[in-house]
Amino acid sequence: MSYGLGAVCDEFYVSARLFLRLDMPLERETVLHFLDRIRKEYPSLNRLRRRDADCVVLEEEPDESGSRRWIRLDTNSLRFGYFSPPDAAAFRRFGDLILTQAPYHLTFSELDFDHFELIYGFDLAYRGNHDQLVAETLFGDQLGGGFLFGSHAAQVIDAQPYFGIALTPECDLQAYVEVKSRTSTFEVRNDSYESEPISVFLTMRKYWNTESATDLAKVLGRLCEAADGLATDKVVPNFVNPLAAAIASRF
Repeated sequence: MSYGLGAVCDEFYVSARLFLRLDMPLERETVLHFLDRIRKEYPSLNRLRRRDADCVVLEEEPDESGSRRWIRLDTNSLRFGYFSPPDAAAFRRFGDLILTQAPYHLTFSELDFDHFELIYGFDLAYRGNHDQLVAETLFGDQLGGGFLFGSHAAQVIDAQPYFGIALTPECDLQAYVEVKSRTSTFEVRNDSYESEPISVFLTMRKYWNTESATDLAKVLGRLCEAADGLATDKVVPNFVNPLAAAIASRF
């Protein structure tokens, strides 16, 4: 992950998700022992919440820069993330600790791993029709513009492109880019918009094959390297920067 990625958007965040094939029982003693082990290194993680019977979240209050970490345990997944990480190493240290400790405390097995995801999120604040801006920026001079624009189209009300590619012939390593808009038709009808972010997500997905449980941190490292390259060379110049420039031109 490149520290500079946070400079191209209003908020940058990273999250990871390990999905399991079998449900994980969220037993009180097991969960607390695992989270307490993480808190030894990160004592500011002190807000424990139970969202429902199948979800536990441990998080910290944002610091002065807005940075904050979180961990989430579901019956079918382990998730963690970092909003506004100060540098590349900060997220890696956090993720490495979680993925090193999880197999022992939560009794993970490589037989149980389905796939692992790493997500880079870029938020761009914009008060206006997100879908119209996305469509004009990314599809204005494309063939699809014939449907999106013209006298027959009063407003674009849904433009959320989603692309996926395989990075290996076996298709076990994949990359996805999604542009997420948050404008409702109510806002369009009333020409009154909330200041919500347009989000660009880069998702790296690794399906499990021969890696063992002790290699989870290495898998995270490889995904970070791949995501950093794609973000820098493809996602930022082709999606994030054009949208940021389009937003700036409207002020």
